[in-house]
Amino acid sequence: MSETQVRPEVREIVGAILLVSRQPVTVERLAQVFQQAADHGGGLAREYAEVGRAEIEAALAEISRALDAARIGLRLVEVAHGRRLESLPACGPWVRVHLERGRPQRLSQPALETLAIVAYRQPVTRAEIEAVRGVAVDQILRNLLDLQLIRVVGRSDLPGRPWLFGTTQRFLEHFGLNSLDDLPGVDELRRREISAPQAPAATAPAPPAAPDDPPAGGGDPS
Repeated sequence: MSETQVRPEVREIVGAILLVSRQPVTVERLAQVFQQAADHGGGLAREYAEVGRAEIEAALAEISRALDAARIGLRLVEVAHGRRLESLPACGPWVRVHLERGRPQRLSQPALETLAIVAYRQPVTRAEIEAVRGVAVDQILRNLLDLQLIRVVGRSDLPGRPWLFGTTQRFLEHFGLNSLDDLPGVDELRRREISAPQAPAATAPAPPAAPDDPPAGGGDPS
């Protein structure tokens, strides 16, 4: 248990920020918020201008323990180098019924395979992906770009200077990874395939209509 004293107000402020944040929030960003609030808001906010990393980390730990003890279906997780509040996996069936208006859209098996190649071999060109899969992947790449799971990270030095693709911050968030280092190794993947050959595809938002040409930006939303 941390020996850092956490003021109740700091814990409440951190919890409120986590609740309204749509993306994982880093400790550094939380510290910036306290400083910026003091600089621009003044008044009571100035009393918390000196809130630093140690107190924020301790506040996050207290929030996590409080959520676990309260058993209200929420947990604090570390993902994409930040923290976010999310519902417990065990509550998934009821949460999905509440959120879904129709049949859930899922990443197809070809899309998952293409995404895996990008994740493990990035930066990678379309031709390199097609060499591994043995089929054309133009439409799949467009859909993954629309979903902001991959992005264009540059151009290759190969003839024609083809686009190079890599994963995005949203990819980490979608699959619950803190960094690319958390991707399972080949041996672990093989064990998972043996133990769970019928694992369902990951849920993904429905992609918008694909453009006529691959988007040149394809940027990371973060």
